[in-house]
Amino acid sequence: MTESKERKIKRCIESRVVQTHRVLPSDLNHHQTLFGGNLMSLIDNTASISAARHSRGVTVTASMDSLDFLHPIYSNHSVCIESYVSGVGKSSMEVFCKIMGEDLMTGKRYLAATSFSTFVSTKTKEQGDVIVPLVEPTTEEERLVCEGYQKRREKRIINREFNERFANAISYAAPWEA
Repeated sequence: MTESKERKIKRCIESRVVQTHRVLPSDLNHHQTLFGGNLMSLIDNTASISAARHSRGVTVTASMDSLDFLHPIYSNHSVCIESYVSGVGKSSMEVFCKIMGEDLMTGKRYLAATSFSTFVSTKTKEQGDVIVPLVEPTTEEERLVCEGYQKRREKRIINREFNERFANAISYAAPWEA
């Protein structure tokens, strides 16, 4: 006889992570704004903690689904990344990131970017198959973000199918051998 467990539910706030960093000259691109690749690294780091908090398991980044740059972040400003789980499948989690900039001299804050990433909680010998908890929004903003999850998930599935076909058509030959 197998024992069935009811799937746990966690609130968005339980996976919330906030990281703030000062933007230094070494972080800048040739436009003298935060280099996008540096921001992507900060987003992935922050989002990975949200995924681990939600699943309490080993997680890996499956995809960065969207990153919308809305406002440049300048040197000597701060960049604050707030993340939380905004939707779940069986073992996958969508993580939303809100990226805020702040002029540290004036205190003016601005929305610099938004991002959605997908993480997968992986199977371990100790845990066996992983089923992540459901997610429950409690604030107006969380409800807004979470309510779009199903449409974003459907789009990701279509994109994944295309990407698999596309990857199979790409040559693996070294460029100097072509």
